[in-house]
Amino acid sequence: MSNTTYEKRIRPGSLAVRALIYAVTAIVVILVVSIIGYLIIKGLPYINWDFLSKAPSRLDETYGIGPMIINTLYIVLLSLIVSIPLGIGTAIYLAEYSKPGKIIAAIRFSIEILSGIPSIVYGLFGLAFFINALKTGSSGGSMIAGALTCTLIVLPTMIRTTEESLMQVNPSYREAAFALGASKLHIIRTVLLPCALPGIVVAIILSIGRIVSESAALLYTAGVDYTMPANAIRHITEPGAGLTVQLYLYATEGGSPDWVPYAMAAVLMILVFIINLSANIIASIFKKKVSIS
Repeated sequence: MSNTTYEKRIRPGSLAVRALIYAVTAIVVILVVSIIGYLIIKGLPYINWDFLSKAPSRLDETYGIGPMIINTLYIVLLSLIVSIPLGIGTAIYLAEYSKPGKIIAAIRFSIEILSGIPSIVYGLFGLAFFINALKTGSSGGSMIAGALTCTLIVLPTMIRTTEESLMQVNPSYREAAFALGASKLHIIRTVLLPCALPGIVVAIILSIGRIVSESAALLYTAGVDYTMPANAIRHITEPGAGLTVQLYLYATEGGSPDWVPYAMAAVLMILVFIINLSANIIASIFKKKVSIS
């Protein structure tokens, strides 16, 4: 059978599959662009400095989101401080030091299970353990309780993504480093982690997106207070509503004009874009420094 005949026989099917892929991709892109465009058009005109910097006041009928932005960034920062070393450390142990067996299989299975648990369950656990048992703040919640709960939520993603990135590093790099007499810790620090850096950055970006979009768990652990924080250190044990929690309250309980939830949603999307862009830039700078050294 000649190649021309073969191509003629398979071409209609290939074209149909290709057309289906293009159509599905186009539908997804149109949906995403439509959702983002709709929220931006509905919310962007109402975003100004007062809206971004001031606290809401029922007395003055103002709907600023300054405290919610601070609380959201506060929880993201605290969660990453805890989850990055824990997640990367666990991934390094699983990828480089652990030996196949029932215990390691059980650990990996537990991580998979944890990644599928609804966030509201984490919220109830955080309420019972971090607030009621450990007393990390008032009964109304605290920033540290919310951050630790978010850490539990993002750890499975952080561990699995980082472990897969480490396991995808070319084995010849390890063999060459061992042949030169390098220790395992030195190889991890100077060879494996720099090579796996893009995957680690992806894990961090996914974690940031999950934390910023979290509402159910934070409703139970961080509270719904929307006053402006007075002290950055003391705020760690104080309650505070993030953007998603306050957006949920406005959307479900009312008490605000219709434009407020749209403006908050637009701010959320812009915030996630800026955080992700910053993470990529920082990772690029770090990667260049590692390659130069």
